[in-house]
Amino acid sequence: MKTWLQRLFDVRRDEVLPVCLAVAFFFCVLVALMILRPAREALGLRGGIDAVRWLFMGTALVALLVNPLFGWLVSRLPRLQFISATYAFFACSLVGFFLLLVWTPEAVGVVSGQVFYVWFSVFNLFATMVFWALMADRFALEQGKRFFGLIAVGGTLGAIAGPWLASQLAAPLGTPALLLVSAGFLTAGLAAAWGIARVRPPRTAPAAEAAGPGELVTRESVTGERVRGEGAPADEACAPIGGSAWAGVRAVCASRYLMGIAAYVVILAVMATFLYFTRLQMVAELGDDLDLRTTMFARIDLITQIATLLLQALVAGRLMQRVGVPLTLALLPLTTALGFVGLAMVGSLAALVAFEAAFRAVQRALMRPARETLFTVLSREDKYKAKAFIDTFVYRGGDVVGAQLEGLLGRLGMGLAALASVAVPLALLWAALALWLGRTQQRMAASSEPARAAQDVRRHDVRGQVR
Repeated sequence: MKTWLQRLFDVRRDEVLPVCLAVAFFFCVLVALMILRPAREALGLRGGIDAVRWLFMGTALVALLVNPLFGWLVSRLPRLQFISATYAFFACSLVGFFLLLVWTPEAVGVVSGQVFYVWFSVFNLFATMVFWALMADRFALEQGKRFFGLIAVGGTLGAIAGPWLASQLAAPLGTPALLLVSAGFLTAGLAAAWGIARVRPPRTAPAAEAAGPGELVTRESVTGERVRGEGAPADEACAPIGGSAWAGVRAVCASRYLMGIAAYVVILAVMATFLYFTRLQMVAELGDDLDLRTTMFARIDLITQIATLLLQALVAGRLMQRVGVPLTLALLPLTTALGFVGLAMVGSLAALVAFEAAFRAVQRALMRPARETLFTVLSREDKYKAKAFIDTFVYRGGDVVGAQLEGLLGRLGMGLAALASVAVPLALLWAALALWLGRTQQRMAASSEPARAAQDVRRHDVRGQVR
């Protein structure tokens, strides 16, 4: 297995254990999410498609309210403690929903389904955000390019296993029991997170090699932003990060680079929302039966996950290393532009499934690992606080924009052709932004090398004087 990993994903022998733990962690997180996702979609549709648009706004508002609480945890607690607190909160919430379903099933209706929809949407964002924040914190940029794609395979396997487990366990255990299964996988994922933090991988990137084990290198990037280097001491993870609960918001507003990442995420959310509501409308036309809709959503998810797994296994392992982060980030915008053109021309459910499978496959297998490497050149505080703000509130804000824009086009009686006329130019702008982000990241990483070299020389001089 080690030889296979080394050949296909360029994982070195001393990196195998932390990478396998990361794969197991992401697998558990995605199983916990995907067991419940089809039910979330079906429950959300009970109030109609217009109600889902308002649920998007509710999700964005809740994400905004939760962000300072998460920022406070990051400021006050060591890394493993605030990660544990986050996953423990969601696991306890799952147990609470289980008790509600078992003890007071008569209380479950449209409103409670909408509450679960909003809660699950926030859960989905924070669970994956915390995972990738830990990955960006634990692995250097060079390592991320090599095996973030492999780590994403664990998530895809979990996304496939989740619906399968739901289909196998729902009948013998009952639907409420799936909430406990999800909580159990969250707990298992948390155990893997502790393992990742305890097993310290060698940081092979130039940033790590130049900085000593007890040093922090501060540098001025070409964008005028101060970025902390990767030579952090091993015990830094045991100390709270400190700072303000709103530091992430201020960091995004003050940094062109972070603003660019936020804009990239907003456009991603708008495009995904366009596709999401197109899917809701086509599935809603099949009938009002809840089981039929849940089954159709599960089938679409399964096809999407299989396509993602194939792309990850055949392409993702080497693509980022060969074409670089800029082009990898631009692949999803180009796929989106072509997909909306094809959907406008054909307009069938089969075409939608094919487009969504391609969109999700490129997003999860290629774009997501590449986007997460953008955070590896940032300080630890930004990796958790600014990333949390971008991946939760900013992303859901993009959802709201996309939902309202799609609804406006629908009320005007404009079909898929009008949607494509908006999506295609936006996708081209998105691609240009992707190229700028990738090249800026490269300059930020390269600009620190002279400072690190000088710091390395000073360190050796000091050691020589001590001797």
